[in-house]
Amino acid sequence: MKVELHGLRLFGYHGVHASEGRLGRTFLFDVELEVGERGTSDRIADAVDYSAVARAVREVNDRRFDLLEALAAAVADDLLERFRPECVRVRVRKPGIRPGGATVDWAAVTVERP
Repeated sequence: MKVELHGLRLFGYHGVHASEGRLGRTFLFDVELEVGERGTSDRIADAVDYSAVARAVREVNDRRFDLLEALAAAVADDLLERFRPECVRVRVRKPGIRPGGATVDWAAVTVERP
């Protein structure tokens, strides 16, 4: 069984350019946690509460990172520690950028932890 959050929009101040740290932007998080049979009892106390997962992602996002890789890894590590899933997958998307003057919908980094 998986607990998934896709398109979690959070404002953050991540990036290597000084303007990114000053102005900030919206980042999109896609999170998947393999949780086994947790929650099949129909009791929230036995489950991984996706509201708590969203809060955990927000807390990590409130810190500042230069690289998407470091941000995604920090989120994955935090979710592993807090919720003890069998596996976690975190993708962080940075929309509205122009790498090398090109137009792209977004850049992303994906981290998986067993």
